[in-house]
Amino acid sequence: MRKFIRHPSDMPLVYELVDVVADKKEYLNDVSEGGLSFQSGICIETGSVIMIEIPIRAPVFRSEGVVAWCEKNEDYYDVGVKFSDIKAGYGLRMVEQVCHIEHYKKEILEKEGRELTGGEAAAEWIKKYAKDFPG
Repeated sequence: MRKFIRHPSDMPLVYELVDVVADKKEYLNDVSEGGLSFQSGICIETGSVIMIEIPIRAPVFRSEGVVAWCEKNEDYYDVGVKFSDIKAGYGLRMVEQVCHIEHYKKEILEKEGRELTGGEAAAEWIKKYAKDFPG
């Protein structure tokens, strides 16, 4: 069983390196209880303190973490971030669900031509998929 849940790579993520002048917009890969991974155009040193922001919906998820790993992958780097804050773990669970709902909303528009509000997409997604969502 996967430790991380794969998410569509079109979910935005903004990061800021605490000890380095860098503020980049990238895209989320995976989310787990203790952290996340994303694609970066630059290599970020393991152990770097990083501030992550995921501006999908209000309230915006924002938390400080530590870069756990960074691996070259073709033209970009996959970066893993670990959070130690319990609140961050709870926030990440909410981000997971919002990512799935936002992807569902886009999928329905593409496949069925229906434009759903956030609330409508959430209600449909919960009815169809929440029972299978890892808890």
